[in-house]
Amino acid sequence: MSYLEQMKPPQGLKVLVTAGASGIGAVIALAFAEMGAQVMICDVDEAALARCSENQPSILPVKTDVSDSAAVERMFEQVRSELGGLDVLVNNAGISGPTGAIEDLALGDIERTLDINLMSQFAIIRQAAPLLRASDTPSIINISSVAGRLGYAMRTPYAASKWAIVGLTSSLAKEMGPAGVRVNAILPGIVEGPRMDGVIKARAESAGVSFEDMRETYLENISLRRMVKPQDIASMALYLCSPAGGNISGQAISICGNVETL
Repeated sequence: MSYLEQMKPPQGLKVLVTAGASGIGAVIALAFAEMGAQVMICDVDEAALARCSENQPSILPVKTDVSDSAAVERMFEQVRSELGGLDVLVNNAGISGPTGAIEDLALGDIERTLDINLMSQFAIIRQAAPLLRASDTPSIINISSVAGRLGYAMRTPYAASKWAIVGLTSSLAKEMGPAGVRVNAILPGIVEGPRMDGVIKARAESAGVSFEDMRETYLENISLRRMVKPQDIASMALYLCSPAGGNISGQAISICGNVETL
């Protein structure tokens, strides 16, 4: 096998991408599909699922609220019946959570952030584990954040969930490694797009400054002085599932231009 061939995932991988109808998830799902994988996505946004199905008919869409364990179980019935197994799980679902001082945050908003960002990954991995153990090319990719290695004032629920995902990843790599299952976390930095614009807007309002000034503050804290693109995250996901990434496990890999602080 040439070096170029080693950089490509095997043909026919069975892949599940959560929150795969828009944003980073949609780009990851499309990247795997273009590499010849059988891809299923789940999302709560019916309109986004419909658009994805129209634009990429080969991708199987499933409406699922990943914070609902019963819904997750029903989704995996479809994984078994429609994909016939699972080789790659991309745990991408997550929300930004509330912005504000800890004493001002509603407990319900904190719990919802943890339910969607963290507890959903537990629920999904519990269902996926037996299928992955039966695969010849098993891989779990948990999407964390650079907030999972840096403190993030005014965004404590989000940061706490993303730190926990790194711990989950490291623990699962040890637990599932003997079965050949590789487990890694990707830590995206500041990713261009509407979601990040919303985060910057909320942070700017909380700090009493303009959107433009807050955006510049974010860029000044990145060594390369630029945001990353969703395609950068997708490229790393593909690499981790390729033969070239075959000995990478238990790692928290930042794709961020070196975010220095948040």
